[in-house]
Amino acid sequence: MSEPAANPAATSFPAPTISLPLGLEVLRTYSGALVCLEILFGCLVWILVASSNVPVPLLQGWVMFVSVTTFLLSSFYLTLLITGLADRINTDWNFLDVFYHFIALLFYFAAFVLEAATTAANGGAHIKPLNTINESVLCITYPRGNIFTMLTYRQYSINVVATIFAFFVTLCYGCSLAMGFKRWRK
Repeated sequence: MSEPAANPAATSFPAPTISLPLGLEVLRTYSGALVCLEILFGCLVWILVASSNVPVPLLQGWVMFVSVTTFLLSSFYLTLLITGLADRINTDWNFLDVFYHFIALLFYFAAFVLEAATTAANGGAHIKPLNTINESVLCITYPRGNIFTMLTYRQYSINVVATIFAFFVTLCYGCSLAMGFKRWRK
């Protein structure tokens, strides 16, 4: 007796759905360039916030978490595309691309707002030493508001630059989301 014919659906898997080129060709696309910019600017946000010694950990802790996490995930995603391993993993990469960039956009927008709030909370604060006869006294004047931070000039300058780069990363994730959504709907 002969064995029954094998069901072709049971022995083969459907090809993964991906519309980006694999290998180094992905770097020649706008999406690949945006992922590279996301990694570069995200790394700069991470370095800048860490170099400011995180003066407001309650707000900047989220910025650090988002910048480190998205840096690692975007690097992993780009590595999968460059090495061609994305072609071997059976999934809808177009949907996964849209989903990842949507979540990253939400997280980075929140990080941008918190980093801007940290920087703006120092706006207008002045520290003046008042020399009296017997002792030195610091006079701190600050504008009215709910949040007040004590940042040195160096920390303030670093946080301004980190806020600018966080905005650029948010913009890159937004553009990647729009392009990924366009590829997914085709």
